[in-house]
Amino acid sequence: MFGPEKAAAAPSSSTNVVLGLGGVSSHACAALCVDGRLVGACEQERVTRVRGAGPNRSGLPDEAIDALLAAQRLPRDRIRRVGMAERWGTSAAPGSPAQFEHHLAHAATAHLTSGFPRAAILVCDHETPQVGVYLGDGAAVTPVAWPSREPGPAAIYADAATALGFGGGGEGQHLEAFARLEAGCRLAEVDDLFTFGSDGIAAVPGWIERLAAMGASGGPDRRARVASAVQTRLGDLLLALVAGVRRATGATHLSLAGSLFYNSALCSRVKTAEGFDDTFVPVNPGNAGLAVGSALLAADASPARVSAMLGPSFSADEVKPILDNCKLAYDWAGDAGCERRAIEALLAGKLVGWFDGPMEWGPRALGARSILANPFSPFVLENLNRFLKHRQPWRGYAVSCLEGAVAHTFDGPRAAPHMECDYVPKDRDRFRHVLPGPNAALRVQTVGAEAPSRFRNLLTAFGEVTGVPALVNTSFNGFQEPIVCDPRDAIRVFYGSGLDLLVLDRFTLEK
Repeated sequence: MFGPEKAAAAPSSSTNVVLGLGGVSSHACAALCVDGRLVGACEQERVTRVRGAGPNRSGLPDEAIDALLAAQRLPRDRIRRVGMAERWGTSAAPGSPAQFEHHLAHAATAHLTSGFPRAAILVCDHETPQVGVYLGDGAAVTPVAWPSREPGPAAIYADAATALGFGGGGEGQHLEAFARLEAGCRLAEVDDLFTFGSDGIAAVPGWIERLAAMGASGGPDRRARVASAVQTRLGDLLLALVAGVRRATGATHLSLAGSLFYNSALCSRVKTAEGFDDTFVPVNPGNAGLAVGSALLAADASPARVSAMLGPSFSADEVKPILDNCKLAYDWAGDAGCERRAIEALLAGKLVGWFDGPMEWGPRALGARSILANPFSPFVLENLNRFLKHRQPWRGYAVSCLEGAVAHTFDGPRAAPHMECDYVPKDRDRFRHVLPGPNAALRVQTVGAEAPSRFRNLLTAFGEVTGVPALVNTSFNGFQEPIVCDPRDAIRVFYGSGLDLLVLDRFTLEK
């Protein structure tokens, strides 16, 4: 026996098991509720290893469903209800179907995982209507009358990304990354393209052509300033929208949902604005996250803070036979030994694969399936961009920092446990090696009590050596692959990439 893990007892036959589905067009996801409590969530791509995988021919993300049921020792015929907010081919699904309106399920994902007893909810995505407002009060999520104006902020942002030449998929992510190089830039000619009225955000006629011309004039620095100015202006208008939500609902707390809130700069603007006592962004605010909201609605669940680590988990007793089967040389290092070896590697400027406990169910690595690096290493960006991730040299990376040290280290929101916000280092020179530009911001995960304990302990120990409990944290995946799910995925990526050390549960492997 290599660890204290024990198999969970099989639920009783009276257990109420509810399945939720999300991401029907891509990034299909399953979520599982047992007796009104969310016990698992997993994207299909993590299990099948097909990036962005949708449902199978059965109409379901079968492998993700089976992984969640296996963890709970449940057969499929124990599922009593299936919640969904998209059109799924669910003839193969057990249980009675429960169909929910798209934005309602987004709102439920945000409210019912926030822990707020009462909160306003703002949904912004590409689904018509592109802005939705709700009020969460206990288990009830109720729509609030709101004027509809198209295009909404998510569509405007996507069109802006295309206008600035960020094509080929992931346009919004590329605009966000480029804008981060000149964080908070403002240009009057960009401000003039967008306004806010009684029915929401509007763009002036011909704005796409005008923006494209701005981006094409000058070099990359100019393009970065224009990208940042677009993001800054949309942030201004989003705050006006949020203020209207506050007036309409009278709520003191706010939850955000929809694909717009993958954008960490915009989340930061909302979180640091006046008007609400606290703002929450769910682990996965996009369509894959609909699985969680749909499951919770179908289970009649009440608001409760939900862990970001609800994916498949592997005990030390499950990891060891895999290592032996692969005929690998490894060490059982235990908690202290893994921590020590990881810190030694990080201080030497090496890259560490970190695999621990249940997998994250959102799009970002939060300390369970992470690649870690020393933010103070002189070659950290080159190692990550050129040799590991094969990205452009201007791409930056997120940092995980102990929650208690964030206010001393960065300017930004009080907390961002899901790596959902941008921050600015107070000492830019100290972080110069991880900043892709002198005016760049960093996405930050604030690591508190809800994060995995081994990851917290690693940050604490690293801080004792360096004075700053912060590490670069990027997703543990191979080139153009999903985040690793099981030990075999981690081993394959480790030996097929530029990683130097793999911490796999409490085993270590070195090259």
